[in-house]
Amino acid sequence: MTPLDKPLKREIRIGEDAYTLTLDPDGLKLTEKGRRHGVALSWKDLVSGDAALATALQASLEAK
Repeated sequence: MTPLDKPLKREIRIGEDAYTLTLDPDGLKLTEKGRRHGVALSWKDLVSGDAALATALQASLEAK
């Protein structure tokens, strides 16, 4: 197995929109292509089951 020791970026399409998915040792981040801010999720939150809570909290903070 190859360790994830540096960021790995891939473009994905969801409907008509293009997004960049970045996987790194800390977690993953999904952003609209050409944008800086997006939804981030740490591996720790994903594994512990706190993923939904962490995503909701981040979304509420960005909405303000």
